[in-house]
Amino acid sequence: MNASTPVWAQHVSRVAMLTGAGVSTASGIPDYRGPDGVWTRDPSAAEAFTYDRFMADAQVRARFWRTYLDHAAWGAEPNPAHRAIASLDRPGLALRVLTQNIDGLQQRAGLAERKVLELHGTMHRTDCTGCRRGVPTTEVRARVAAGEDDPRCTACGGILKLGTVLFGERLNARLLGDAAAIVSASQLVVAAGSSLIVNPVASLCALAVERGAQLVIINRDPTPYDAIAAEVIREDLVAALPRVAGLLTAAPARA
Repeated sequence: MNASTPVWAQHVSRVAMLTGAGVSTASGIPDYRGPDGVWTRDPSAAEAFTYDRFMADAQVRARFWRTYLDHAAWGAEPNPAHRAIASLDRPGLALRVLTQNIDGLQQRAGLAERKVLELHGTMHRTDCTGCRRGVPTTEVRARVAAGEDDPRCTACGGILKLGTVLFGERLNARLLGDAAAIVSASQLVVAAGSSLIVNPVASLCALAVERGAQLVIINRDPTPYDAIAAEVIREDLVAALPRVAGLLTAAPARA
């Protein structure tokens, strides 16, 4: 082990990665709250991501589906940040990814589905809000492309909603409980590419530190949790995450 290896990277065998939109921007997927984010440029666009508005207004739903028809995520590929995280999945290092992203790129980078908790859901599944029937979103996209502004469930006629958490919806309680258990058992939590202003996911950082974990934050902008972090890295994730992964895989593990 190099003498310059930071303390937080030494003797680590249990790591939780908390990832946000910044991890996927290098794949061509825009973030929402950054300087050039979707909602920064057009604050009104956020209303289509509010549950009450989505459910009450067919025009809002139509705008939502138009947004996702040709969303950049459909053609995106994993970038070096995703691959660096996946590289941590090796003998002697227990890894779990708790992601706010809905794009599925971490799994496509090679990490097993069971090791990724999609806390805000997935864009690859669409659910009926009536009968709860789920279908691949590709089927719904095809219907929107064919001219349906507000596609309905073919089984019951209910409103279809992307399998993601909108503003005003509660996160899946079981998933959130699993995430809390994971950070409580981790020696190191790395929060990467997240503004850490959306709760309850952001509060996992405080829980991790409370339970004895080291917290490392990698983000372009300041976050509410910088003060309790062992280290804050203000660097592009495509460069920072491979370096952090290298530190963790080079250091001897601890039981």
